[in-house]
Amino acid sequence: MRVAIVGASGAVGQEFLRVLDERNFPIDELVLFGSSRSAGSSFKFRGKDIVVKQLQHNDDFKGIDVAFVSAGGSTSEEYAETITKYGCIMIDNSSAFRMDPQVPLVVPEVNPEDALVRPKGIIANPNCSTIMMIVALKALNDLSPVKNVQVSTYQAASGAGAAAMAELTEQYRQVLAGEPVTVNKFAYQLAYNLIPHIDIFKESGYTKEEEKMFYETRKMFHNDINVSATCVRVPALRCHSEAIWAETEQALDIETVRNAFANGKGLVLMDDPAKKEYPMPLFLSGKDPVYVGRVRKDIANPKVTVFWVVGDQIKKGAALNAVQIAEYLVEQGVLK
Repeated sequence: MRVAIVGASGAVGQEFLRVLDERNFPIDELVLFGSSRSAGSSFKFRGKDIVVKQLQHNDDFKGIDVAFVSAGGSTSEEYAETITKYGCIMIDNSSAFRMDPQVPLVVPEVNPEDALVRPKGIIANPNCSTIMMIVALKALNDLSPVKNVQVSTYQAASGAGAAAMAELTEQYRQVLAGEPVTVNKFAYQLAYNLIPHIDIFKESGYTKEEEKMFYETRKMFHNDINVSATCVRVPALRCHSEAIWAETEQALDIETVRNAFANGKGLVLMDDPAKKEYPMPLFLSGKDPVYVGRVRKDIANPKVTVFWVVGDQIKKGAALNAVQIAEYLVEQGVLK
């Protein structure tokens, strides 16, 4: 199998290299692509140094079976035809194609079969916050259909890329040293702060990030589930967290819910308040699953379950989810 990574030098591109190796994904040849700035640099994979090629409109994707693309929406839109024209399956990590009706939007624990129908040769990876939420919601939805969701996200600097993570680290150093604080990647200083603003604001008053969680969840659940989100950037380096209120058609026994989370695909139940056990970003960086804790019945509505989730945005929220999609295609005989 010939595999490509587009955007190899970015935070998610580097995570692709780690995840593909960790999971022993079947690769006969790996080809790395990047911008003119990163072309010529090299990265080690399974003992070999692989030189990054410049992404261009040519025939470089001829014979490549699957391409993991994480180079931004404009790059995905511009190069989609170049990547897919010879039959390469493009698994795209940007927002460019998520709501395209001809492009499946897939989380393997939730709707893997959608990946089998891809008229444009493209499969979209959802927004990182949506991925974490919907993996947990699937366990509830299997017990009783989820009708309404309210979610507040606490999103780490990693969601804005490697440069944003470096900026947060530098901001902490600058504050402690009494130096002027550098602000480039966020609207305000993130160190020692919270910013209730991720992506652009829309006419609705919601941000684009918040609207994504509404529309993407509906697309993957194939129903009219309602999701209202408030997305906040927090001064954690890596791993996003979410507080979720989920209303189901029927009231659910809390132990039944806990068992569903404990046995749900891609989930780990970490919930023992008496021992102060609950998911926290500090301890879960680099982990594969979505962790669930603080599980309880809503004090005001017996049909609402309240819980807290934490997941690694770069891993499950991006690279791992895409690789799991490819693994599913291997299992189904689509990729060989």
